[in-house]
Amino acid sequence: MSGHSKWHNIQKTKGAADAKRAQAFTKIAREMIVAVKEGGSGDPANNSRLATVIAKAKAANMPNDNIKRTIDKALGSGNNENFESVTYEGYGPEGVAVIVDAMTDNRNRTASEVRHLFDKYGGNMGAAGCVSWSFDKKGVILIDNEEGELDEDTVMMDVLEAGADDFSPDDNVFEVYTSPDALPQVAADLESKYKFLSAQVEMVPQNYVKLTDPENIKKFEKMLDLMDENEDIQNVWHNCENE
Repeated sequence: MSGHSKWHNIQKTKGAADAKRAQAFTKIAREMIVAVKEGGSGDPANNSRLATVIAKAKAANMPNDNIKRTIDKALGSGNNENFESVTYEGYGPEGVAVIVDAMTDNRNRTASEVRHLFDKYGGNMGAAGCVSWSFDKKGVILIDNEEGELDEDTVMMDVLEAGADDFSPDDNVFEVYTSPDALPQVAADLESKYKFLSAQVEMVPQNYVKLTDPENIKKFEKMLDLMDENEDIQNVWHNCENE
């Protein structure tokens, strides 16, 4: 269950059943609506935040019709959904750093639910900035190499030519790192050549910790699962490297 995308997000996208996939699409659609409203445009060429969410949607295999329908809904005069982005920070068992990104129409409800999950599973919610200083905000693309058919040198050349900052092979996955602003263009350049497991802006830990107590490992996994199921929570980033 290591870090940003290596465990939690791969599990969420690659192993998703239909119900999980529908839940993921719902969360991405909410993110897209907020991006259109806050960016003031339904055109990704003029709305970098929307472009980033579309890259994430495509990597999650969200159909183009769904993407278009969501953008049209956000632009419609009858759309009264008023979601806002909010971030919570805290600690899991044994001091694991955790960042929770949410989108909510009720800050009090969401804060209460997040705090409850921290408290119930051996952690605690902290003040803004208490752990985010130890993470870097980056665009992260995960290229699927489960079959082992991709040539590392070829992928690396394609990735760097597309404008990525860094590249790392890891457990049948090629990890591609970009600046947050460069993610949409790099993803667009690579999506015709490779299958993505995910493509999104992530909070990448500067260092990792390993849980030592088996009971704490169970608690932390349960906390992550319940956060994943929460409708308001979009993403959870952490620096635990237990496999």
